[in-house]
Amino acid sequence: MFHVVRYQHLKLTQNIGSSIHLKLIFPRTLAFAQLWKSWLSTLSLVGDQNIVLMGPPGAGKTTVGRIVGHKLGCRVIDVDDDVLETSWNMSVSEKLQDVGSRQFIEEEGKALLKFSASGSVISLSGSNPMHAASMQHVKKNGIVVYLDVPTRDIIDRLELMKVDRIVGQDSGISVRDILQFRKQFYKKWYDIRVLCEGGLTAETVADKVLDAVKRYQDSESETFISTRHIRSEMCEQKGPVKYFTEAVVEGLASDGGLFVPEKELPTFTAGEWQSLVEATYVERAQIILERFIHPADIPAFKLGEIVEIAYGENFTCSKIAPLRYLTGNQFLLELFHGPTASFKDLALQLMPHLFAYCVPKRCNYLVLVATSGDTGSAVLDGFSRLSDTDKQRIAVVTFFPEDGVSQIQKSQMIGCQRENGWSVGVKSDFDFCQTAIKKIFTNSDYSGFLTVEYGTALSAANSINWARLLPQVIYHASAYLDLVHQNIITFGSPIDVCIPTGNFGNVLAALYAKRMGIPIRKCICASNENNVLTDFIRTGLYDLRGRRLMQTSSPAIDILKSSNLERHLHLIASGDGQLVTQLFSELEKQCHFQLQKDLLEKLQQDLVAGWCSEEDCLAAIHSVYNTTGYILDTHTAVAKVVADRLQDRTCPVIISSTAHYSKFAPAILRALRIAEIKQNPLSQLHLLSSYSPLPPVHRGLLETLKENEKQKYQICAADVNVMMAHIETVIQNKFMKVF
Repeated sequence: MFHVVRYQHLKLTQNIGSSIHLKLIFPRTLAFAQLWKSWLSTLSLVGDQNIVLMGPPGAGKTTVGRIVGHKLGCRVIDVDDDVLETSWNMSVSEKLQDVGSRQFIEEEGKALLKFSASGSVISLSGSNPMHAASMQHVKKNGIVVYLDVPTRDIIDRLELMKVDRIVGQDSGISVRDILQFRKQFYKKWYDIRVLCEGGLTAETVADKVLDAVKRYQDSESETFISTRHIRSEMCEQKGPVKYFTEAVVEGLASDGGLFVPEKELPTFTAGEWQSLVEATYVERAQIILERFIHPADIPAFKLGEIVEIAYGENFTCSKIAPLRYLTGNQFLLELFHGPTASFKDLALQLMPHLFAYCVPKRCNYLVLVATSGDTGSAVLDGFSRLSDTDKQRIAVVTFFPEDGVSQIQKSQMIGCQRENGWSVGVKSDFDFCQTAIKKIFTNSDYSGFLTVEYGTALSAANSINWARLLPQVIYHASAYLDLVHQNIITFGSPIDVCIPTGNFGNVLAALYAKRMGIPIRKCICASNENNVLTDFIRTGLYDLRGRRLMQTSSPAIDILKSSNLERHLHLIASGDGQLVTQLFSELEKQCHFQLQKDLLEKLQQDLVAGWCSEEDCLAAIHSVYNTTGYILDTHTAVAKVVADRLQDRTCPVIISSTAHYSKFAPAILRALRIAEIKQNPLSQLHLLSSYSPLPPVHRGLLETLKENEKQKYQICAADVNVMMAHIETVIQNKFMKVF
């Protein structure tokens, strides 16, 4: 099988100062790279590789194949005409009628197994992928391109072609059901997907095929750089570039910056987005991720497996991230149906599996996480769902502010501890935890010691990790497509989104979705009383001087240092790593920086910001419950208040409901003006449940809190050295010593 692999191994390097550190190497076969670089750059096939077009009947494989073959100047083979009918001496329809569907697939497979070709464009039949042995035979010598045509378009084409029967269609089975059934076989075999939205000419589809194959062979082009990456005048680059696998494994760049794509974000045409309106969340997720992740990093079939595991029965709603009408022009994007009841699950049910696939197999990994509340339980749950083999070599430690999370959040983190995950309370605030983690990552002496002594490398699972941020783009795009699907808007109509934010990751994901072609007009950034982001977006001054972190009833956004803001500034500054380095150096040393006027204007083109007091937050929860019977959590209430103030009601606004209210029961009970509030978290949830609220109390959370009663956790001082000592103890207990 023709397959691109980025082989990974570990190499220890020693610098002049004798500090030993871990370096990831991803070598490639040079002959392979040189072969493919010479291929489509001249639009001619080299060697014996085939382009194999696959798709449902009516996808246009034959016509598109002829055009692609003409453009490349190579042989074109249609399996129906040139293989099957030649072998059988009868038409395909006659053979199907003669032997029936089940035997037809077997006969078709046998004929294909006897066939061989090289340097050709091959158009498969719609049913070829249902025969495993013949598809393995075809893939040995070719790249399989899936022409993904919306089912509705296929049905219309088949009716126009007067096709009244296809393979597998017995009495009582609809064409739609057959097409849906076949998708499981298509996704098993393809290397590249080409979205074929309605209205495209065969010529346009052929061009898309060539572009997709060129991207596939150009595996060196999709690289990542640090936001603090500086281009020098003497050479094109200063500092190393990374591939997706390396960015995921390393988490944080060695210069303290965050990884971002070196080139522009991938985009979808309006037609491509519209082709996803009927798709499920899982289907949308895989298609979007395929644009971000090169097959050399994660092949399409493996990515599909990971997505299906991530967004399966672990979510209580089959829609994963459903959209609910609230009132007026406001809609709620419910992001709390995952196992730990917050939006973090949308990323952290996926990210651990991406991480496990990317990391070198011969090294242990300890993932460090700083959490302001929701991330802790989400990351512990996500990594606990890895395979037993992966759990033996990958573990996670979460550090949270001991007095800076809700009692239920703390109980949940303790209850989510498993054989490869632990929670540690730190006697400080979230900003300290996050800064400490960054310092530990950039301490090459310490990380090198852990590698040599214990064969263990460190990584991150906060939203500073690209694989944490990427899944969040999906639900913002999916929410817009749901509005279209529900006939609330037509594609192209603008919307606003309002997002409670502290670390800026959720807002950044929406901004990325906009860059990719989703018609988001404004992103409304909603803060609580820790409103440094509001001031910054309004004035361009990021100022921490004299600010103290205030504890509120929305602790997940009790943050003053918004890490992901760095990525957005890098984007609007056209990749000026030197400027980004300067700004965040000033923030670190002087506790403030001022954005120049032109960049502030760019920032304000996409963003507006407001903040909400504690009093207004609780009042909003009470008001919404009285008028609709729906209970907002405290973070969503912050966003509701800000949306009411800033959104002009000329278009729909989607409010990100980032957590289930069950996680903040004491604040909710106060907001609903319930006098007697018991101290026990389980008792608080049972009391809320007695009101028959909408949505119901989160059952997964109830189960986790019961687990908490059996478990203990550790607390450490607000000292980086103490945290480092604790990390080493965890590694000693979890992983076997190397020496």
